[in-house]
Amino acid sequence: MSAIAIQIPQISGEQDIEVEVKVNGKKMSYNYRVEVFHWADCDNPSDDRVDCIRQILAKYDSDWELYTIGMPTDTLVPITFRRKRV
Repeated sequence: MSAIAIQIPQISGEQDIEVEVKVNGKKMSYNYRVEVFHWADCDNPSDDRVDCIRQILAKYDSDWELYTIGMPTDTLVPITFRRKRV
């Protein structure tokens, strides 16, 4: 699948994003969700933050798939999910 970058307003915290596009006259809808996860909230906190992200992804709603992992800070990581198409 090709990708196109769309600027969205810079809003701190969680965001629900709905995008509608027409491709060759066919209308398509996509849903994205940006969620902020705090490192301190990991089930098994450790120095390995990759393990924390794995924990987050393993228990996340199965209707959503990982789209991208944002730039982490010392306290949190933003993760973007895309609703799976049925």
